[in-house]
Amino acid sequence: MANLIIDAAKDKILLIIIFDNKSYINEYLNSRENFDKLSVLIFEFLKKNGLKIDELTNIFVNQGPGKFSGIRSSITICKAISMSNSINLYGFSSNQIKDNNYNKILDLLKKGALIKNLIKPIYI
Repeated sequence: MANLIIDAAKDKILLIIIFDNKSYINEYLNSRENFDKLSVLIFEFLKKNGLKIDELTNIFVNQGPGKFSGIRSSITICKAISMSNSINLYGFSSNQIKDNNYNKILDLLKKGALIKNLIKPIYI
């Protein structure tokens, strides 16, 4: 099961893959320039780590609270990727992540604390 986590609600855009008990992470400046090419960054990140989009099982996106532009861009792109490739999409809250431990998201999924396809942006 390959999982892609996208968190653009803070000062950096984080792209994280959790796959076969391994984690891969890339971070980018939270900027207009990077939002404009976020989908390209995602596909390059997957390719760099040897994954194709159709190998993803789940996409998790931070729905806030956080920066408007980051949340809006990441949710839109995640929805598009999810719908066009039949990949499960889940939203999580910034408050659910402690000490940048994004493995917690998979625990929340197992506990049923995340709802599939229910994304409600929370802006600051």
